[in-house]
Amino acid sequence: MQDLPPYIVPHSQEPIDILYEDEHLLLVRKPHYLLTIPGRHPLNKDCMITRLQENYPSASIVHRLDLDTSGIMVVPLNRECHSHISRQFQQRQVEKSYIAIVWGEPAQDSGEIDLPIACDWVNRPRQMICHERGKSALTRYRVLERRGDRSRLELSPVTGRSHQLRIHLRELGHPILGCDMYAHPEAEAMADRLLLHATTLGFEHPATGEWLAGESTPPF
Repeated sequence: MQDLPPYIVPHSQEPIDILYEDEHLLLVRKPHYLLTIPGRHPLNKDCMITRLQENYPSASIVHRLDLDTSGIMVVPLNRECHSHISRQFQQRQVEKSYIAIVWGEPAQDSGEIDLPIACDWVNRPRQMICHERGKSALTRYRVLERRGDRSRLELSPVTGRSHQLRIHLRELGHPILGCDMYAHPEAEAMADRLLLHATTLGFEHPATGEWLAGESTPPF
């Protein structure tokens, strides 16, 4: 990705894949380097929801993925669906998992990272671990593969704090490869993108009441 002024974010030209569609909602795959919603600067208006609204004018955003993160998202197509899914997120009834490639090998095959997160106001949009004013944040992880200088992890965030997975993995001592905000230089240089992908998403369908589970295969 070419160097850009600090106020201009990269713009992915990858298409947004529609994984599932009905009259109430979409399950989509967001590419990395694509904003979920428009940025404040006029040159940062290109984003997932703007592109989707060209063909689905009623589409709205009920949750987000970071610019650098790719993967599955749910997009409501009406107000009732939006309210229902939003409530499920608030009550932590939505099941979600991610795949990440991290630096080194964790000592344990599985575990939990329970560290409170707060905004680092001096270095926004960075976040920080703060036991005084941070909000509770819990991430569960499981090692899927070990390859010496890197490991493949499945991550299951119980909470949904900004940058939670990236900062929690850094605190574990195993930053996500390609992370330009929380990884040390060696780990950042080991990938040309953030190796973090939202792979599964499950929730109660607002209209049918049945469990809807979607999956998006990581591109790495």
